[in-house]
Amino acid sequence: MLTAAALIPVVVSAVWWGPTWLVAVLVAVVTVLALNDFFAVAEKAGVPGIPTWTIVCTVFTNLLSAFYRDIWAFAFQNVRWSDLIPHFVQDLFFWVASLSSFLFWVGVILLALVLRKRGLNPFAGIGTSLVGIIFVAQPLWVIVGLHVRSPKWVLFVLGVVWAGDTAAYFVGRAIGRHKLAPAISPGKTWEGAIANLATSLLVGYAFSRWIQFGMWHLMTAAGLASVAGQMGDLFESACKRAAGVKDSGTLLPGHGGMWDRIDALIFAAPTVWWYLAIMGS
Repeated sequence: MLTAAALIPVVVSAVWWGPTWLVAVLVAVVTVLALNDFFAVAEKAGVPGIPTWTIVCTVFTNLLSAFYRDIWAFAFQNVRWSDLIPHFVQDLFFWVASLSSFLFWVGVILLALVLRKRGLNPFAGIGTSLVGIIFVAQPLWVIVGLHVRSPKWVLFVLGVVWAGDTAAYFVGRAIGRHKLAPAISPGKTWEGAIANLATSLLVGYAFSRWIQFGMWHLMTAAGLASVAGQMGDLFESACKRAAGVKDSGTLLPGHGGMWDRIDALIFAAPTVWWYLAIMGS
């Protein structure tokens, strides 16, 4: 609890007062730490990936894409950044980002062949790396896009996840009797899950006084994010159960690794993003 109490004000301050480029850099750091936890768990589960190459290429590509598409536009606000930066530099960012993505696949295949020569399974190497990208790295970068829309949307997602997790923890410990998924996570209960959903709906209602999107839309987005976040939590729990570990790491005292801390956020943020996109906001 002390760790959360110390980190939450820092995160909220960075999101609300910080520029989008700072948020992108922070997301990059979190991505590196979460992927590191993911690959450590995968290795203990007997399906080692190709961590270093995957992390470097993924973060590098996403940072370039973020800067190319969003960051400068936001930083200069009403000034068209394309008028300030030569077109060849813009094109260079685009092509380097595309090239780094291509090099990732070339590199991961070559490294898989090397791993095969060492007696390791290339299917595991490529498959685990791809799962890390799809289920850990890429969803986190939605946060940068939400920040470009408005810092309020990032705080909305964080509020839904934090409040829902807190309610689930305390209600589950106090009155939890019916196991949600005992084979995956024995500590989670239906009572805690319902408390998570109910609290998230309250967060959606509270934010409707601050974000002009309509109360029912915000409550719907919050409810969907709550369900998605709990699925993310269960996904990570299943991975840890396969690896026979309690926490994905030891980075955060009392919270385990970075992946433990953001497992719900990874699924909740894209859910809100797609809801906004579908609703035309």
